[in-house]
Amino acid sequence: MDETMSMTAPPASVDTEARHVRYAGFWMRFWAYLVDIIVVASLNGILITPLIRGFDLPATEPAILPLQAILTGIVYYMYFILMTKFLSQTLGKMLFGLKVASLNKRKLTWGTVIFREGIGRFISKTILFVGFLVVAFTKKKQGIHDLFADTTVVHEK
Repeated sequence: MDETMSMTAPPASVDTEARHVRYAGFWMRFWAYLVDIIVVASLNGILITPLIRGFDLPATEPAILPLQAILTGIVYYMYFILMTKFLSQTLGKMLFGLKVASLNKRKLTWGTVIFREGIGRFISKTILFVGFLVVAFTKKKQGIHDLFADTTVVHEK
């Protein structure tokens, strides 16, 4: 048996990583978002419900509804902002092997994350979730919130 090793030449392009990026499509992101909504609802149940009950008002009391809406909104946005900033992914994205990536290959900054998760997500939801449907039709599978922040969601390696 011949014991010579064949050497293969390295790829012509140094930036091979860019060629192998797999953008997360609409349905993968949809299922990850559903998991995240379950997580946020659970957090609201653990954090907000006992706090509201501490006011000793009935859940149907009109005075309590604005406070509850504000607090649940804070939990919702803080979950997405903090998870994306520190881990580049939420629990739903982790479950499906997805992460948020900057198009310029840099670490996500606070400004980028707040713009994407706060302002961009709000705009995407405000226009009847059309901002999320855009994912299905863009080359890099970006929603409106991604387009605003120069980010996308990719499959982890």
